Order: sequence, then structure tokens, then C-alpha cells
Amino acid sequence: MKKRYMPVLIVCFLIILIGAIGAVVHVVMKYTPTKERMDLTEYYGQPAEGEVAIVIGTEKLEQRGIQQEEAIYLPLEIVNSYLNQRFYWDPEGVRILYATPGQLLGFPASQEPGGEIWLRDGNVYLNLSFIKQYTDLDTFVYSNPARVAIQCDFTDVQTVTVLEEGYVRYRGGIKAEVLTGVNAGDQLRYMEGLEEWTQVATPDGYIGYIENDKISAPEATTFSRESIGEEYTYLSMDVPVNMAWHQVTTVEANAYLSETLANVTGVNVLSPTWFSIQDNEGNISNISSAEYVNEAHARGIRVWGLVDNFSENISTTEVLSKTSSRQNLVFQLVQAAWAVGMDGINVDFEYLSEDVGIHFLEFLRELSIECHKYNMVLSVDNPVPEDFTSHYDRAEQGRVVDYVVVMGYDEHYSGSEEAGSVASLPWVEKGIQDTLTEVPAERVIHAIPFYTRLWRTSGAALTSEAIGMDAAQEAIAANQAAPYWDETTGQNYATYELEGDTYQIWVEDAQSIAEKVKLVPKYGLAGVAEWKLGFENSGIWQVISDNLQ
Repeated sequence: MKKRYMPVLIVCFLIILIGAIGAVVHVVMKYTPTKERMDLTEYYGQPAEGEVAIVIGTEKLEQRGIQQEEAIYLPLEIVNSYLNQRFYWDPEGVRILYATPGQLLGFPASQEPGGEIWLRDGNVYLNLSFIKQYTDLDTFVYSNPARVAIQCDFTDVQTVTVLEEGYVRYRGGIKAEVLTGVNAGDQLRYMEGLEEWTQVATPDGYIGYIENDKISAPEATTFSRESIGEEYTYLSMDVPVNMAWHQVTTVEANAYLSETLANVTGVNVLSPTWFSIQDNEGNISNISSAEYVNEAHARGIRVWGLVDNFSENISTTEVLSKTSSRQNLVFQLVQAAWAVGMDGINVDFEYLSEDVGIHFLEFLRELSIECHKYNMVLSVDNPVPEDFTSHYDRAEQGRVVDYVVVMGYDEHYSGSEEAGSVASLPWVEKGIQDTLTEVPAERVIHAIPFYTRLWRTSGAALTSEAIGMDAAQEAIAANQAAPYWDETTGQNYATYELEGDTYQIWVEDAQSIAEKVKLVPKYGLAGVAEWKLGFENSGIWQVISDNLQ
């Protein structure tokens, strides 16, 4: 009997043994990390002949660069978007313009590779070595597949440190293919933390995942770098700016400055509206006056003449996008300012379309160079930041001009669908806060309105008119309205009925102006500006001075 059952027992034992071994193997295989390397052609994509894949920071780009022998060329739009927006293509001169703080450089393009700028099939490419002359970059060039990895962010970068030797994998999971190995002490750029894995980027262009227990907690890191090129310096006042815009429409009106300033105190900058673009060649109208400047200087007041783009006969895009007209505008402005002894120029270009953004910035760079040659301050007026004005690029403005002015008004304007404040305090403050995410506080000027709007609702029709401080008080008194302080807007509000119509007004007065000016010391701003002389009442100047310090 025993002999008869023995083979059966042996078979059963072997089956159990094989099953156990299989289970062990399965468990071992399941929990053993793979060391299989990912096909880099699959990872980066297969570049066409002569092309290179591009990785910038923590992003793999779809666009390709071009490799010619040892030289790598990057498309201009990639350079402008990711690396350095100051390389400006001038189709008129078939060249790249580059504005440093002190001079405007020009580099001609070639139809053949080998130089700094390659014009290839109508597209502009920049030599990587040329880019690096003016841009702080770390670059890594590899083959099989051809690729270039670029690091360009070195300040307050979130990084993690590798604690022990390991791998960066294509996906989170020990069975995911390996992109590259890392060693203890290596620094990786932190992207996103998951439950057990962290997405990271290596300096040489791999973007993948590493186990959380193999890295430190993220921390902000600033890498030590040698500076490249000139540093911008700024012309600034050593006391808070108190600038009043002075609307001047004729040469003759300049003679009445003394009367205009009769009750004005505390103002240390005047900005008369003297210049306007007249045509698409960049010529300007000019009603400036040396006598006006001399009188202002005698009173201890500086003069920053204003230039606007309000003429209906011009295209701001056409003026600024063509180098000859843009530089003609710069030349005429600076020469006109210098001729009458002005201390600065205030640029007030409004309603800029998105397509003019890059040309507007180039205009400011070029104007900054020329202004500083003559020791003149350059300031630029901006609406409060909104998504639809991102192309104003206040961050770049703040790098190249002396003062960025935030026009804290026209929250509600002629044509608004509902009545409301021109400049409610929360709206104004948010505009300042948003600007300070891009521009240093010490170079931001907070502009406030001396006007309000008297809103009239007649049936279904809503209209309004802009009125100054005295006119607002007169309307309230004449109609026996009872204004009260509105905490939500930081203004006195009044409403009344007249001949069947409803009138509403959010008042700018000593109380509301005081609250707005207090934002200057609260945020450490450079100062305040007011639109415009003539809309104020005489007592408001002391209110501004008292709250500006």
C-alpha cells in the first residue's frame, strides 16, 4: 500500500513545492525594483535629421532646435518665451536688437548657419553660445538622441537633496523604467509631491519620479551665480514722490502755471500733457515750455513731461513695431525734453492691444537708454493688473524704467453696465498688491483720482459724467442728499431723486483720499500721483502730505 501511494505523495509534494516557489518568485518579482532603462528616443521623441530636442527647466518642449556641426540654434520664440525676452527681431533691419542698460546693440542675421543669428526659411534662430553671452544659463548637450537641456532659474528654486543612491523613473512605481541614476548629495528640482513618490527634474534634463524616502523635504534654494552683463541702475527721488498731472492743451496755457499752483502744496513733480504721437512715423506734437520748467524749478518742483497715444489717426502697433518710427519717437521725445530742461518723461500709452506688447517693451528699453544718458527719469503709467493686460508685462517694465505708475481708477467708467465707484478702496489696494508681485515697491507710484462720476438712471438708461471734488459737493448740497460712509468702498456715498431720475455718487473727498494715500507707507511705495490738477479742492493737499509720510 505504502509503495503504491508513495509516487502520488511525491507528485503532490512537488506540486506544492513548485507552487510555493512560484509564489515566492512572484512576490520577489513584484517587490523587486526594475533596473530596465527607458529608451531615450521614446522619452524625448525622435528628432528629425539635424534637429535637437529641447528641455528647459522642468519642461520638455515640443519645438525643436537645430544642430549644425558643433553649434546649437534655438528658435527665437523659444528664447523669448523661456530664456530672455530682450532679443528683439527687427525685420526692417534684418537683425536682432539687444538693449542693455547702457546701449542698444544690433546683430545682423545671415541666411547661412555658423553665425549668431540664422534666418532659416523665414524663421529666426539664435546660436546658443550667443544667447549665453547675455543670459545666465547652464546647458547640457547630448546625442542619441540629440538633445539640449537648459537650466535658467537659479533664485528661490524648490529643490530636494538625494539621501541615498537611487533612480529617477519615468513614472511613480518601482516597475517603471529608469531614466537616470542619482547619487547621495545630488540636488534635484522639486515639481510635485505624491503619496509615495515625488516628481523631480535633474539638472541635465530628465523629468521623472523618485521615492520619497530617498530624498529630503523640499526647500527654497538660491544658486550662486556670476553676474552677466550690465546691471540696471535707477534714477529715484530721496523723498516720497507727490506727482500731479497737469492737463495742458495749448502752448498758451503754460503761462498760467502760477495761477494753477496758487493753492497747491506738497507737490514735488508736475507732469504736463505736452507730447502726443501724431502719425505712424513716430512724429510728435510738442507744446512744451522752458519758461514753465523754469518756474516749476524755482518752486522746487521737477517736471516729467507726459507723452500719450490718444490720437485717432495713429496705430500704436505700427508706430512701435517698426524700428525706424519707434526710434524716431524716442529721439524726438528725448530731444524735446532736453531742449526745455525737463527732468523726466512720463509715458501714458493706454488701451494697448496684445500684439503691441513686445514692441511697447522694446520702446521702453530704448527710451530708458536715451533718458538716462541725459539724467532724465522715465516713468510709465499702467492700469491695475487684469488678465487681459498681462501683455503690459509690468515685471519687465519694472526692470528697465525708474517708476511704474499704477492708475488706481476707472473701476467703473463711462459705458459701465452698472453704477459704481471709480476707485473703491479694496479694488485699489488689490491693484497695488498685484503690481507688487512684479515690481519692487520702492519703484511703484500709486495714482489716485481727484474726480468721481455722477451716475444717472433714467428708466432703463444709465449714464454718467466725470466731475471734480467741488462739483461733487455742490451736487450733493444742491439736492439735499445725505452722504454716509460706505465701508465696502472706503468712500462717502450719496443718492437722490431729481425729476424722476435716480442719481448716485461715490465721493472722492478728504476722507477717501486719506485712506488711499495711506496705502503708500503701508506697502512702502515710492509715492503718489494725482489725476488731475483742477479737479481737487484746496484742502486736499494737506491731507495728502499728512498721510504720505
